[in-house]
Amino acid sequence: MSEPNTSTGNGTENAKSHFTKAVEEAKAGAQALGKEAQVAAEGCLEKLNKAKSEWSSEAKVRSDEASAKASAFAGDAKIKAADLANQGKAKTSQAIVGLSRVIDDNAGLIDEKVGPKYGDYARTASKSMAEAAARLDEKSLDELGEEAKEFVRKSPGVAIGVAVAAGFLFGRLFKSGK
Repeated sequence: MSEPNTSTGNGTENAKSHFTKAVEEAKAGAQALGKEAQVAAEGCLEKLNKAKSEWSSEAKVRSDEASAKASAFAGDAKIKAADLANQGKAKTSQAIVGLSRVIDDNAGLIDEKVGPKYGDYARTASKSMAEAAARLDEKSLDELGEEAKEFVRKSPGVAIGVAVAAGFLFGRLFKSGK
């Protein structure tokens, strides 16, 4: 009988031992790489969250700034519109008073040319116009707006007719101005 070759047995065991060590080293290396990847991913996630927070904060600041600017602009526009409306109200009142004076100044001529009855109509119209101008001066824009709404609710047909007539007159005025 021949003796078993121990060198081959040792070689196999040696190879197995080296292979086992290599596998263990590979596992350890993979675990180390996995930990490094996890740390790197956590770092990236932290940076991403920080950037997201900064962008969100900056967007909120810019949104707040834009909102403040829009509010200021709207406030300025409201003040300017109210000022223009008050100027328009004053000019309308002045125009009515001026027309009332013209009619009143010509009432005597109407008496002579057409008759005292029509002169009295002119004086009554002049007085009514002067009173209307005084009432217009006394009322605020809010009161005038409420009265206009109430008038439209009570007499929508008349309101539409007045609007059409006014539109026609303004159209004629601006058309002839060209």
